[in-house]
Amino acid sequence: MKKTLLLLQLLILPCSLLWAQGGMWPVYELQKRAADMKKQGLKIPVSQLYNESQPAYNDAVVLFGSGCTAEIVSKNGLLFTNHHCGYGTAQGLSSNDNNILLNGFWAMNFKEELPCPGLQVHIVKKSIDVTTTILSGVSEKDDPATRSKKIQANIEKYEASYFKISKKKVIVKSYFDGYQFIANEMETFSDIRLVGFPPNGIGKFGGDTDNWMWPRHTGDFAVFRIYADANNQPAAYSKDNVPYHPKKYFPISTKGVQEGDFSMVYGFPYKTTQYISSFETELIQDVIDPIRINARSAKLAVWDKAMSQNQATFLKYAAKQSSVSNGWKKWQGELRGLELNKVVAKKQEFEAKIQKVIDDGYPEYKGILGKMQSLIEGNKNTVAMNEVIRETVLGIEIIQAAGFLDRLIQLYRNETLSQEDKLKEVERLKQSAERFYKNYEVAVDQKTFDTLMPIYFNAQEYGAVPEEMKRNLYYFNNDFSAWSASLFHYSRLTQYETMKHWFEAGFPGDTLAMQQDPAYQIYHWVMNYRAKNITPKIEKYQQKLSELNRQYAIAQIKSNLHWKNQYPDANQSLRLSYGLVKGIKPFGSNTYSYLTTLDEVMMKTNPDIEEFNTPHKLLELYLNKDYGRWASNGTVPVCFIAQNHTSGGNSGSPVLNGKGELIGINFDRVWDGTMSDLYYDPNFCRNISVDIRYVLFIIEKYGNAGWLLKEMDLK
Repeated sequence: MKKTLLLLQLLILPCSLLWAQGGMWPVYELQKRAADMKKQGLKIPVSQLYNESQPAYNDAVVLFGSGCTAEIVSKNGLLFTNHHCGYGTAQGLSSNDNNILLNGFWAMNFKEELPCPGLQVHIVKKSIDVTTTILSGVSEKDDPATRSKKIQANIEKYEASYFKISKKKVIVKSYFDGYQFIANEMETFSDIRLVGFPPNGIGKFGGDTDNWMWPRHTGDFAVFRIYADANNQPAAYSKDNVPYHPKKYFPISTKGVQEGDFSMVYGFPYKTTQYISSFETELIQDVIDPIRINARSAKLAVWDKAMSQNQATFLKYAAKQSSVSNGWKKWQGELRGLELNKVVAKKQEFEAKIQKVIDDGYPEYKGILGKMQSLIEGNKNTVAMNEVIRETVLGIEIIQAAGFLDRLIQLYRNETLSQEDKLKEVERLKQSAERFYKNYEVAVDQKTFDTLMPIYFNAQEYGAVPEEMKRNLYYFNNDFSAWSASLFHYSRLTQYETMKHWFEAGFPGDTLAMQQDPAYQIYHWVMNYRAKNITPKIEKYQQKLSELNRQYAIAQIKSNLHWKNQYPDANQSLRLSYGLVKGIKPFGSNTYSYLTTLDEVMMKTNPDIEEFNTPHKLLELYLNKDYGRWASNGTVPVCFIAQNHTSGGNSGSPVLNGKGELIGINFDRVWDGTMSDLYYDPNFCRNISVDIRYVLFIIEKYGNAGWLLKEMDLK
């Protein structure tokens, strides 16, 4: 009776506390969402979105590489994803004579499509609830470390057994912090080829300035193709492979979007933490995000200046800069959103409500919030130290390169490995080092050292600097520039040519010379200090926090405070979110909008600023109003926003209308709404997509690759 009365009282809770909107729904849960989706505007049966027994749209959504999503859009395995998702691949295919990043690329036929070494895509074939199997032998009495080891052993055993029996790969994912486990059967393709890639002036228009912002005017898309063997099966690259013929691909709507339209985002969101406590949220807001932002601001200032002064440097650092900058800008928006929306206070209000439910009916969770608070506050310094080290001293590339030596030392001194296995591992490491140095410049890194090291030393409240480092700085009269000048002069890690012989040494005695390298010494001092003073504490902290978060997640499920609208946090498994196309007036702006156009691109164009330097051919198309069939109200739509709950990993996701037709490609969120990884609020959170009409316009009119449209199903 007490539980019932409490739940009735909770009916008057503010919507902001109930997660009544939003959601990244696992595909196996979609049937339970069917009525709500139909009410909002879904026109097709849910079984067409996900089906394990017959072709459905889950066959057309792929995990692109290791961290993005893409969608199959033709009978010949054509893929759409984001420009920024394919950026590293395009960089690897570029040279000073053929700079794809600056000039773009468009294949005019199948033969001109470029193989992409190392790139893979994965398709989810089915999902299996394996909770009972994975938790076999696991007891609630187990301490966190023991529980974690048992679960990991069970996962590895299940994945190996599944492959042995079926010859198919399966990946087991944890849901609700270990409350549930789902196995996802995957099909992997490794012959992927580049088909179309807009130049930076389109695909990266607005650069860092506009990243995570609205209004947005970026043509953030790229075109690839999946190839298979003669039997339409996954195969390694071969000139004899042919375009893959999928079981299902997305039709494309050319009718556009209007505010209030139903929309869906289908993909692989990477990670969210919607259900964490106010204490963990406060740690992120007050400690973790500020450390990251401060260090990366300094690092990016160095890199951006160097890239703007030299095209070769730009080409080497473009992908790395995008990765570092993306997190830097995102964390600023997340911090801003958390503060503006008073998320910590809202979570505290929710915790007061759930505490009453726990006290009155769930004694097994009594005191859990106090335990979480005590654990987090007691480890705040350790968490901060770890972040400082990771973002500063380990953010210097020559110190990262010392990690190659560290692994070599371990290999050369390993007496249990056979000589054959040792040589194989050394060769893999050598290839990694070659790739690293291909995109490395000494002068840039030395300036980065001069910039980041003072930040590392000045974070004295966290005490993350070992005594050897302090003595070394003292030796150089506390002059960071003098220290770096000496280090970069004497270290053999400044270029591949001067250190590659170590990969051919092969004797334990040779490791003594490696240990004398000044860059390696810094790496060793810091990593040794971290291993002794930080890592053990961090591991125990994370294990205990994970267990408390699991219990807290179960308490939230049992309390029903989310009104049966509780979805598991993102974990890079296949999810679908849905919401309405809806505009927003960003904080501090007086302009409300849901759609941007090519007219606005031209208003922002500035040839003196690289981020806003529109390609000449696009200017010509605009001046001549040469829009072809993609014209709408005298211009071309570029981007739109909607209320879909997205996260990292949703980059490149298909954005669909109620009929399951492709209307856009998801690529970003609005700045204040990046807090949605921690707290989704439909009043502030929006996903940003490039309008599919702009994609087709660029392919046909700018890229002259209209042959690609002939294989698509345009509606």
